[in-house]
Amino acid sequence: MAMRKTSPSRTTPPYRYLLFYKPYDVLTQFTDEAGGGETSRRTLKDYIPVPDVYPVGRLDRDSEGLLLLTNNGQLQHRLTDPKFHHPRTYWVQVERIPDQAALQQLRQGITIQDYKTRPAKVQLLPEEPSLPPRDPPIRFRKSVPTAWLEMTLTEGRNRQIRRMTAAVGFPTLRLVRVAIAHLRLDGLKPGQWRELSSDDLELLKAQYNSS
Repeated sequence: MAMRKTSPSRTTPPYRYLLFYKPYDVLTQFTDEAGGGETSRRTLKDYIPVPDVYPVGRLDRDSEGLLLLTNNGQLQHRLTDPKFHHPRTYWVQVERIPDQAALQQLRQGITIQDYKTRPAKVQLLPEEPSLPPRDPPIRFRKSVPTAWLEMTLTEGRNRQIRRMTAAVGFPTLRLVRVAIAHLRLDGLKPGQWRELSSDDLELLKAQYNSS
């Protein structure tokens, strides 16, 4: 009797979850489709040698801070779809010092072009947060004071925070995402990444499974 050949079993590769501190002037993608030659720009490939992981959401080139990358498509969807209201927290340096009226406008929602932003948590930080200096430094006017806000949003439209602060008269100078849900930048420097801890991963799964 002829022996039936059996194909080797295929195992699904494990999911990967990475936290990355994106520096200023780095694209939130692995290839620079618009650049080329001497004009090519830095991408995630310059920092992360892990194949087949993709960013959950994005950060603008001129923004800094926390980025989550994974090959888990379901998690990616749950954390980026606005209907799930997952919070993201930013430290925002603005030109001049916002008054309570401006802060309340930001909290209630700002009409920008054809949409109104969702209510947000916004507070004026009492002092400049402890962050690595930006390279290159921000450009600011010595005669004009600056302030730092902490803003927590549950949506992420294109350049939303910059448009929000500009709409109330306080342009954004520097923007750093410091948290995605309970995940924070703690322990990372610009350009560094690490695997998500098992405790953080369990909390994250519990949050998106219950949404």
